[in-house]
Amino acid sequence: MSMWFREDIIKDKVFYKKLFFITLPIVIQNLIASSLNMLDTLMIGKVGEVELASVGIANQYYFLYSLLILGISEGCGVFIAQLWGKKDKQNIKKVLGMGFKAGIVMAIIFMMMGIFMPNKIISLFNTDPRVIKTGSEYLSIVIFSYIFTSITFNYAAALRGIQNTVVPMIASFAGLITNGVLNYIFIFGKLGFPAMGVKGAAIATVIARTVESLIIIIFVYSKNKVLNAKLKELTNVPKEMLNLVYKVTLPIVMNEACWGLGNVTYAAIYGRIGTGAAASIQICTTVMNVFMIITFGLANASVVVIGNEIGASREEQGRIYAKRISKLTFIISIVLSIMLAIVAKPILSVFNISEAVRLDSLYILYIYSLVLMVKVCNNVLIVGILRGGGDATYGSVLQAITLWFIGIPLAAFAAFVLKLPVYLVVFMTSVEEITKVLILLKRFHSNRWIHNMVKDM
Repeated sequence: MSMWFREDIIKDKVFYKKLFFITLPIVIQNLIASSLNMLDTLMIGKVGEVELASVGIANQYYFLYSLLILGISEGCGVFIAQLWGKKDKQNIKKVLGMGFKAGIVMAIIFMMMGIFMPNKIISLFNTDPRVIKTGSEYLSIVIFSYIFTSITFNYAAALRGIQNTVVPMIASFAGLITNGVLNYIFIFGKLGFPAMGVKGAAIATVIARTVESLIIIIFVYSKNKVLNAKLKELTNVPKEMLNLVYKVTLPIVMNEACWGLGNVTYAAIYGRIGTGAAASIQICTTVMNVFMIITFGLANASVVVIGNEIGASREEQGRIYAKRISKLTFIISIVLSIMLAIVAKPILSVFNISEAVRLDSLYILYIYSLVLMVKVCNNVLIVGILRGGGDATYGSVLQAITLWFIGIPLAAFAAFVLKLPVYLVVFMTSVEEITKVLILLKRFHSNRWIHNMVKDM
Protein backbone atom coordinates (compact mmCIF):
# COMPACT_ATOMS: atom_id res chain seq x y z
CA MET A 1 0.00 0.00 0.00
CA SER A 2 2.78 2.44 0.92
CA MET A 3 4.61 1.63 -2.37
CA TRP A 4 1.46 2.38 -4.38
CA PHE A 5 0.95 5.62 -2.47
CA ARG A 6 4.51 6.84 -3.14
CA GLU A 7 4.23 6.00 -6.85
CA ASP A 8 0.88 7.78 -7.11
CA ILE A 9 2.24 10.94 -5.46
CA ILE A 10 5.22 10.98 -7.84
CA LYS A 11 2.88 10.51 -10.82
CA ASP A 12 0.68 13.51 -10.00
CA LYS A 13 2.39 15.86 -7.57
CA VAL A 14 0.24 18.77 -8.77
CA PHE A 15 -3.00 17.05 -7.69
CA TYR A 16 -1.76 16.11 -4.20
CA LYS A 17 -0.23 19.55 -3.70
CA LYS A 18 -3.52 21.19 -4.69
CA LEU A 19 -5.52 18.84 -2.46
CA PHE A 20 -3.16 19.43 0.45
CA PHE A 21 -3.28 23.22 0.27
CA ILE A 22 -7.08 23.24 0.02
CA THR A 23 -7.50 20.64 2.78
CA LEU A 24 -5.00 22.04 5.30
CA PRO A 25 -6.76 25.37 6.10
CA ILE A 26 -10.11 23.53 6.31
CA VAL A 27 -8.59 20.99 8.71
CA ILE A 28 -7.11 23.80 10.82
CA GLN A 29 -10.46 25.62 10.77
CA ASN A 30 -12.29 22.47 11.88
CA LEU A 31 -9.62 21.84 14.50
CA ILE A 32 -10.19 25.34 15.84
CA ALA A 33 -13.97 24.84 15.86
CA SER A 34 -13.64 21.48 17.64
CA SER A 35 -11.12 22.99 20.05
CA LEU A 36 -13.66 25.69 20.82
CA ASN A 37 -16.26 23.01 21.60
CA MET A 38 -13.68 21.06 23.62
CA LEU A 39 -12.78 24.24 25.50
CA ASP A 40 -16.44 24.84 26.33
CA THR A 41 -16.82 21.22 27.45
CA LEU A 42 -13.68 21.33 29.63
CA MET A 43 -14.56 24.65 31.28
CA ILE A 44 -18.21 23.75 31.88
CA GLY A 45 -17.06 20.32 33.08
CA LYS A 46 -15.12 22.07 35.84
CA VAL A 47 -18.41 23.56 37.09
CA GLY A 48 -20.26 20.22 37.35
CA GLU A 49 -21.96 17.28 35.61
CA VAL A 50 -25.42 18.91 35.56
CA GLU A 51 -23.99 21.98 33.84
CA LEU A 52 -22.04 19.79 31.40
CA ALA A 53 -25.14 17.78 30.47
CA SER A 54 -27.23 20.99 30.24
CA VAL A 55 -24.90 22.72 27.78
CA GLY A 56 -24.48 19.51 25.78
CA ILE A 57 -28.24 19.11 25.42
CA ALA A 58 -28.79 22.81 24.62
CA ASN A 59 -26.14 22.49 21.94
CA GLN A 60 -28.15 19.70 20.30
CA TYR A 61 -30.60 22.40 19.24
CA TYR A 62 -27.73 24.45 17.76
CA PHE A 63 -26.40 21.27 16.18
CA LEU A 64 -29.69 20.73 14.33
CA TYR A 65 -29.80 24.38 13.23
CA SER A 66 -26.16 24.39 12.12
CA LEU A 67 -26.71 21.26 10.02
CA LEU A 68 -29.58 22.93 8.16
CA ILE A 69 -27.46 26.02 7.53
CA LEU A 70 -24.59 23.75 6.54
CA GLY A 71 -26.89 22.00 4.06
CA ILE A 72 -27.89 25.33 2.51
CA SER A 73 -24.35 26.70 2.35
CA GLU A 74 -22.76 23.47 1.09
CA GLY A 75 -25.50 22.95 -1.48
CA CYS A 76 -24.73 26.40 -2.86
CA GLY A 77 -21.03 25.65 -2.41
CA VAL A 78 -21.28 22.67 -4.80
CA PHE A 79 -22.59 25.01 -7.50
CA ILE A 80 -19.99 27.66 -6.71
CA ALA A 81 -17.20 25.06 -7.04
CA GLN A 82 -18.45 23.97 -10.46
CA LEU A 83 -19.08 27.59 -11.53
CA TRP A 84 -15.52 28.48 -10.48
CA GLY A 85 -14.24 25.69 -12.73
CA LYS A 86 -16.23 27.40 -15.50
CA LYS A 87 -14.99 30.88 -14.34
CA ASP A 88 -18.59 32.19 -14.19
CA LYS A 89 -18.20 34.94 -11.56
CA GLN A 90 -21.60 36.58 -12.09
CA ASN A 91 -23.59 33.45 -11.34
CA ILE A 92 -21.39 32.74 -8.29
CA LYS A 93 -22.75 35.93 -6.68
CA LYS A 94 -26.33 34.93 -7.47
CA VAL A 95 -25.88 31.50 -5.88
CA LEU A 96 -24.32 33.15 -2.81
CA GLY A 97 -27.37 35.42 -2.52
CA MET A 98 -29.68 32.41 -2.58
CA GLY A 99 -27.73 30.90 0.29
CA PHE A 100 -28.03 34.09 2.33
CA LYS A 101 -31.78 34.40 1.88
CA ALA A 102 -32.51 30.79 2.82
CA GLY A 103 -30.05 30.91 5.75
CA ILE A 104 -31.46 34.08 7.29
CA VAL A 105 -35.03 32.74 7.11
CA MET A 106 -33.88 29.56 8.88
CA ALA A 107 -32.05 31.59 11.53
CA ILE A 108 -35.14 33.66 12.34
CA ILE A 109 -37.33 30.55 12.72
CA PHE A 110 -34.90 28.83 15.12
CA MET A 111 -34.30 32.02 17.10
CA MET A 112 -38.02 32.59 17.68
CA MET A 113 -38.50 29.03 18.98
CA GLY A 114 -35.42 29.31 21.20
CA ILE A 115 -36.54 32.63 22.68
CA PHE A 116 -40.17 31.72 23.41
CA MET A 117 -39.97 28.01 24.34
CA PRO A 118 -36.47 27.09 25.63
CA ASN A 119 -37.86 24.90 28.45
CA LYS A 120 -39.87 22.76 26.04
CA ILE A 121 -36.87 22.30 23.75
CA ILE A 122 -34.57 21.14 26.58
CA SER A 123 -37.24 18.86 28.09
CA LEU A 124 -37.35 16.88 24.84
CA PHE A 125 -33.91 15.51 25.70
CA ASN A 126 -33.87 15.25 29.49
CA THR A 127 -36.47 15.19 32.27
CA ASP A 128 -34.13 16.28 35.08
CA PRO A 129 -35.52 19.66 36.35
CA ARG A 130 -31.98 20.91 37.06
CA VAL A 131 -30.86 20.18 33.51
CA ILE A 132 -33.99 21.80 32.03
CA LYS A 133 -33.50 24.98 34.08
CA THR A 134 -29.76 25.33 33.40
CA GLY A 135 -30.03 24.32 29.74
CA SER A 136 -32.84 26.84 29.14
CA GLU A 137 -30.75 29.65 30.63
CA TYR A 138 -27.89 28.81 28.27
CA LEU A 139 -30.10 28.40 25.18
CA SER A 140 -32.04 31.66 25.65
CA ILE A 141 -28.75 33.60 25.41
CA VAL A 142 -26.72 31.64 22.86
CA ILE A 143 -29.65 31.77 20.41
CA PHE A 144 -28.62 35.32 19.44
CA SER A 145 -25.49 33.98 17.73
CA TYR A 146 -27.51 32.05 15.13
CA ILE A 147 -27.80 34.85 12.56
CA PHE A 148 -24.02 35.29 12.57
CA THR A 149 -23.54 31.55 12.14
CA SER A 150 -25.67 31.67 8.98
CA ILE A 151 -23.59 34.49 7.47
CA THR A 152 -20.29 32.79 8.35
CA PHE A 153 -21.30 29.39 6.95
CA ASN A 154 -22.44 30.81 3.61
CA TYR A 155 -19.35 32.96 3.08
CA ALA A 156 -17.03 30.13 4.19
CA ALA A 157 -18.60 27.66 1.72
CA ALA A 158 -18.38 30.22 -1.09
CA LEU A 159 -14.74 31.02 -0.30
CA ARG A 160 -13.89 27.30 -0.29
CA GLY A 161 -15.63 26.92 -3.66
CA ILE A 162 -13.26 29.47 -5.21
CA GLN A 163 -10.28 27.79 -3.49
CA ASN A 164 -9.80 30.38 -0.73
CA THR A 165 -9.75 28.33 2.47
CA VAL A 166 -7.40 30.56 4.46
CA VAL A 167 -9.79 33.39 5.42
CA PRO A 168 -12.40 31.12 7.10
CA MET A 169 -9.50 29.54 9.01
CA ILE A 170 -8.27 32.95 10.25
CA ALA A 171 -11.80 33.94 11.27
CA SER A 172 -12.24 30.68 13.19
CA PHE A 173 -8.94 31.22 14.99
CA ALA A 174 -10.04 34.71 16.06
CA GLY A 175 -13.33 33.20 17.28
CA LEU A 176 -11.47 30.55 19.29
CA ILE A 177 -9.24 33.10 21.03
CA THR A 178 -12.21 35.35 21.77
CA ASN A 179 -14.30 32.47 23.10
CA GLY A 180 -11.50 31.02 25.22
CA VAL A 181 -10.61 34.32 26.89
CA LEU A 182 -14.23 35.35 27.49
CA ASN A 183 -15.15 31.86 28.76
CA TYR A 184 -12.43 32.11 31.39
CA ILE A 185 -13.59 35.60 32.42
CA PHE A 186 -17.37 35.04 32.38
CA ILE A 187 -17.67 31.42 33.60
CA PHE A 188 -15.32 31.71 36.58
CA GLY A 189 -15.67 35.44 37.33
CA LYS A 190 -12.29 36.99 36.51
CA LEU A 191 -11.12 40.60 35.97
CA GLY A 192 -13.90 41.97 38.15
CA PHE A 193 -16.77 40.15 36.42
CA PRO A 194 -19.15 37.95 38.48
CA ALA A 195 -18.95 34.15 38.01
CA MET A 196 -21.84 33.43 35.61
CA GLY A 197 -21.36 29.71 34.91
CA VAL A 198 -23.30 28.52 31.84
CA LYS A 199 -24.70 32.02 31.22
CA GLY A 200 -21.13 33.28 30.91
CA ALA A 201 -20.33 30.51 28.41
CA ALA A 202 -23.36 31.52 26.33
CA ILE A 203 -22.39 35.21 26.28
CA ALA A 204 -18.82 34.32 25.28
CA THR A 205 -20.12 32.16 22.42
CA VAL A 206 -22.35 34.96 21.06
CA ILE A 207 -19.47 37.45 21.04
CA ALA A 208 -17.04 34.93 19.48
CA ARG A 209 -19.39 34.03 16.61
CA THR A 210 -20.03 37.73 15.97
CA VAL A 211 -16.29 38.40 15.71
CA GLU A 212 -15.85 35.44 13.34
CA SER A 213 -18.60 36.69 11.03
CA LEU A 214 -17.34 40.29 10.96
CA ILE A 215 -13.80 39.24 9.99
CA ILE A 216 -15.07 37.35 6.93
CA ILE A 217 -17.38 40.20 5.87
CA ILE A 218 -14.57 42.77 6.16
CA PHE A 219 -12.25 40.59 4.05
CA VAL A 220 -14.84 39.92 1.33
CA TYR A 221 -15.74 43.59 0.88
CA SER A 222 -12.17 44.86 1.02
CA LYS A 223 -10.10 42.17 -0.74
CA ASN A 224 -12.25 39.68 -2.69
CA LYS A 225 -13.70 40.79 -6.04
CA VAL A 226 -15.45 37.50 -6.79
CA LEU A 227 -17.75 37.52 -3.73
CA ASN A 228 -17.82 41.32 -3.25
CA ALA A 229 -21.43 41.54 -4.41
CA LYS A 230 -23.91 44.40 -4.40
CA LEU A 231 -27.41 43.78 -3.03
CA LYS A 232 -28.86 43.65 -6.55
CA GLU A 233 -26.35 40.98 -7.60
CA LEU A 234 -27.30 38.85 -4.60
CA THR A 235 -31.06 39.15 -5.10
CA ASN A 236 -31.55 39.25 -8.90
CA VAL A 237 -31.76 35.50 -9.56
CA PRO A 238 -33.61 34.07 -12.63
CA LYS A 239 -36.36 31.55 -11.85
CA GLU A 240 -34.69 28.82 -13.95
CA MET A 241 -31.47 29.17 -11.98
CA LEU A 242 -33.37 29.25 -8.69
CA ASN A 243 -35.08 25.96 -9.53
CA LEU A 244 -31.83 24.31 -10.62
CA VAL A 245 -29.89 25.32 -7.51
CA TYR A 246 -32.67 24.37 -5.11
CA LYS A 247 -33.09 21.03 -6.91
CA VAL A 248 -29.55 20.16 -5.83
CA THR A 249 -29.47 22.09 -2.54
CA LEU A 250 -32.76 20.77 -1.15
CA PRO A 251 -31.59 17.12 -0.95
CA ILE A 252 -28.45 18.28 0.87
CA VAL A 253 -30.55 20.33 3.31
CA MET A 254 -32.90 17.37 3.79
CA ASN A 255 -29.91 15.09 4.31
CA GLU A 256 -28.46 17.39 6.96
CA ALA A 257 -31.91 17.76 8.55
CA CYS A 258 -32.50 14.00 8.62
CA TRP A 259 -29.01 13.35 9.93
CA GLY A 260 -29.35 16.17 12.46
CA LEU A 261 -32.76 15.00 13.67
CA GLY A 262 -31.33 11.50 13.86
CA ASN A 263 -28.45 12.64 16.05
CA VAL A 264 -30.86 14.68 18.16
CA THR A 265 -33.00 11.54 18.51
CA TYR A 266 -29.89 9.59 19.52
CA ALA A 267 -29.16 12.31 22.12
CA ALA A 268 -32.74 12.05 23.42
CA ILE A 269 -32.38 8.26 23.73
CA TYR A 270 -29.07 8.60 25.59
CA GLY A 271 -30.49 11.41 27.73
CA ARG A 272 -33.41 9.21 28.79
CA ILE A 273 -30.95 6.57 29.97
CA GLY A 274 -29.71 9.11 32.53
CA THR A 275 -27.78 12.32 33.16
CA GLY A 276 -24.53 10.34 33.45
CA ALA A 277 -25.14 8.78 30.03
CA ALA A 278 -25.81 12.24 28.55
CA ALA A 279 -22.54 13.53 30.03
CA SER A 280 -20.62 10.53 28.62
CA ILE A 281 -22.03 11.09 25.14
CA GLN A 282 -21.23 14.83 25.31
CA ILE A 283 -17.60 14.11 26.17
CA CYS A 284 -17.15 11.30 23.63
CA THR A 285 -18.85 13.20 20.81
CA THR A 286 -16.53 16.16 21.41
CA VAL A 287 -13.48 13.87 21.32
CA MET A 288 -14.74 11.99 18.25
CA ASN A 289 -15.27 15.27 16.38
CA VAL A 290 -11.61 16.15 16.91
CA PHE A 291 -10.60 12.87 15.25
CA MET A 292 -13.00 13.50 12.36
CA ILE A 293 -11.40 16.87 11.58
CA ILE A 294 -9.09 15.59 8.83
CA THR A 295 -12.05 13.77 7.31
CA PHE A 296 -14.22 16.90 7.23
CA GLY A 297 -11.35 18.84 5.66
CA LEU A 298 -10.73 16.16 3.04
CA ALA A 299 -14.45 15.88 2.25
CA ASN A 300 -14.82 19.65 1.75
CA ALA A 301 -11.64 19.77 -0.35
CA SER A 302 -13.02 16.90 -2.46
CA VAL A 303 -16.10 18.96 -3.31
CA VAL A 304 -13.86 21.79 -4.55
CA VAL A 305 -11.32 19.67 -6.48
CA ILE A 306 -13.86 17.33 -8.10
CA GLY A 307 -16.46 20.08 -8.62
CA ASN A 308 -13.93 22.35 -10.35
CA GLU A 309 -12.99 19.57 -12.80
CA ILE A 310 -16.56 18.55 -13.61
CA GLY A 311 -17.67 22.20 -13.96
CA ALA A 312 -14.84 22.69 -16.47
CA SER A 313 -16.21 19.67 -18.44
CA ARG A 314 -13.27 17.45 -17.45
CA GLU A 315 -15.40 14.61 -16.08
CA GLU A 316 -12.81 11.87 -16.59
CA GLN A 317 -10.21 13.83 -14.64
CA GLY A 318 -12.76 14.31 -11.85
CA ARG A 319 -13.28 10.53 -11.73
CA ILE A 320 -9.52 9.91 -11.50
CA TYR A 321 -9.20 12.44 -8.67
CA ALA A 322 -12.11 10.82 -6.80
CA LYS A 323 -10.42 7.42 -7.00
CA ARG A 324 -7.20 8.83 -5.55
CA ILE A 325 -9.10 10.58 -2.76
CA SER A 326 -10.92 7.35 -1.83
CA LYS A 327 -7.61 5.45 -1.47
CA LEU A 328 -6.10 8.27 0.57
CA THR A 329 -9.19 8.24 2.81
CA PHE A 330 -8.76 4.54 3.56
CA ILE A 331 -5.16 5.04 4.72
CA ILE A 332 -6.09 8.04 6.90
CA SER A 333 -9.01 6.16 8.49
CA ILE A 334 -6.75 3.32 9.70
CA VAL A 335 -4.30 5.77 11.29
CA LEU A 336 -7.09 7.72 13.04
CA SER A 337 -8.70 4.55 14.44
CA ILE A 338 -5.44 3.42 16.03
CA MET A 339 -4.74 6.90 17.45
CA LEU A 340 -8.18 7.18 19.08
CA ALA A 341 -7.79 3.81 20.82
CA ILE A 342 -4.37 4.86 22.18
CA VAL A 343 -5.36 8.29 23.56
CA ALA A 344 -8.86 7.40 24.86
CA LYS A 345 -7.83 6.84 28.48
CA PRO A 346 -5.46 9.85 28.86
CA ILE A 347 -8.05 12.25 27.39
CA LEU A 348 -10.70 11.28 29.95
CA SER A 349 -8.34 12.04 32.85
CA VAL A 350 -8.77 15.81 32.31
CA PHE A 351 -12.54 15.75 32.96
CA ASN A 352 -14.05 16.31 36.41
CA ILE A 353 -16.53 13.40 36.25
CA SER A 354 -17.59 10.44 38.38
CA GLU A 355 -15.89 7.06 37.97
CA ALA A 356 -19.07 5.57 36.44
CA VAL A 357 -19.23 8.28 33.76
CA ARG A 358 -15.49 7.91 33.13
CA LEU A 359 -15.78 4.13 32.61
CA ASP A 360 -18.78 4.45 30.28
CA SER A 361 -16.94 7.14 28.31
CA LEU A 362 -13.86 4.92 27.96
CA TYR A 363 -15.91 2.04 26.57
CA ILE A 364 -17.67 4.40 24.14
CA LEU A 365 -14.36 5.78 22.86
CA TYR A 366 -13.05 2.25 22.29
CA ILE A 367 -16.20 1.44 20.31
CA TYR A 368 -15.81 4.67 18.33
CA SER A 369 -12.24 3.66 17.47
CA LEU A 370 -13.54 0.41 15.95
CA VAL A 371 -16.16 2.08 13.74
CA LEU A 372 -14.13 5.20 12.92
CA MET A 373 -12.60 3.66 9.79
CA VAL A 374 -16.02 3.03 8.26
CA LYS A 375 -17.39 6.39 9.42
CA VAL A 376 -14.50 8.26 7.79
CA CYS A 377 -15.06 6.52 4.43
CA ASN A 378 -18.80 7.24 4.55
CA ASN A 379 -18.22 10.92 5.28
CA VAL A 380 -15.78 11.48 2.40
CA LEU A 381 -17.96 9.56 -0.06
CA ILE A 382 -21.25 11.33 0.81
CA VAL A 383 -20.11 14.83 1.77
CA GLY A 384 -17.13 15.01 -0.58
CA ILE A 385 -17.08 12.84 -3.69
CA LEU A 386 -20.81 12.40 -4.40
CA ARG A 387 -21.62 16.05 -3.69
CA GLY A 388 -18.69 17.30 -5.75
CA GLY A 389 -19.95 15.13 -8.60
CA GLY A 390 -23.49 16.54 -8.32
CA ASP A 391 -24.97 13.31 -6.90
CA ALA A 392 -26.18 14.76 -3.61
CA THR A 393 -29.64 13.17 -3.81
CA TYR A 394 -28.35 9.58 -3.73
CA GLY A 395 -26.23 10.19 -0.65
CA SER A 396 -29.08 12.02 1.08
CA VAL A 397 -31.62 9.24 0.51
CA LEU A 398 -29.18 6.55 1.62
CA GLN A 399 -28.26 8.52 4.75
CA ALA A 400 -31.92 8.94 5.71
CA ILE A 401 -32.85 5.29 5.14
CA THR A 402 -29.94 3.76 7.07
CA LEU A 403 -30.30 6.24 9.94
CA TRP A 404 -34.05 6.03 10.49
CA PHE A 405 -34.63 2.39 9.57
CA ILE A 406 -31.49 0.81 11.03
CA GLY A 407 -29.54 3.03 13.48
CA ILE A 408 -32.29 4.70 15.52
CA PRO A 409 -34.56 1.61 15.84
CA LEU A 410 -31.57 -0.41 17.08
CA ALA A 411 -30.64 2.31 19.60
CA ALA A 412 -34.20 2.57 20.92
CA PHE A 413 -34.53 -1.22 21.15
CA ALA A 414 -31.21 -1.54 23.00
CA ALA A 415 -31.97 1.31 25.43
CA PHE A 416 -35.66 0.85 26.22
CA VAL A 417 -36.37 -2.85 25.58
CA LEU A 418 -33.07 -4.57 26.36
CA LYS A 419 -32.15 -1.77 28.82
CA LEU A 420 -28.47 -2.05 27.94
CA PRO A 421 -25.83 0.36 29.31
CA VAL A 422 -25.08 3.40 27.14
CA TYR A 423 -21.85 2.02 25.64
CA LEU A 424 -23.63 -1.10 24.32
CA VAL A 425 -26.41 1.08 22.89
CA VAL A 426 -23.69 2.99 20.99
CA PHE A 427 -22.22 -0.31 19.79
CA MET A 428 -25.59 -1.41 18.36
CA THR A 429 -25.77 1.70 16.16
CA SER A 430 -22.56 0.74 14.29
CA VAL A 431 -24.63 -1.55 12.05
CA GLU A 432 -25.91 1.62 10.34
CA GLU A 433 -22.41 2.73 9.26
CA ILE A 434 -21.41 -0.73 7.98
CA THR A 435 -24.56 -1.05 5.86
CA LYS A 436 -24.05 2.43 4.44
CA VAL A 437 -20.44 1.94 3.34
CA LEU A 438 -21.22 -1.25 1.40
CA ILE A 439 -23.92 0.52 -0.64
CA LEU A 440 -21.81 3.65 -1.16
CA LEU A 441 -18.85 1.70 -2.54
CA LYS A 442 -21.10 0.07 -5.13
CA ARG A 443 -22.39 3.49 -6.23
CA PHE A 444 -18.88 4.92 -6.38
CA HIS A 445 -17.53 2.16 -8.63
CA SER A 446 -20.51 2.51 -11.01
CA ASN A 447 -19.45 6.12 -11.93
CA ARG A 448 -23.15 7.13 -11.98
CA TRP A 449 -22.41 9.89 -9.48
CA ILE A 450 -20.84 12.25 -12.08
CA HIS A 451 -23.17 15.11 -13.17
CA ASN A 452 -22.18 18.48 -14.70
CA MET A 453 -24.85 20.79 -13.24
CA VAL A 454 -23.58 24.10 -14.65
CA LYS A 455 -23.02 23.06 -18.27
CA ASP A 456 -26.10 24.92 -19.55
CA MET A 457 -26.01 27.88 -17.12
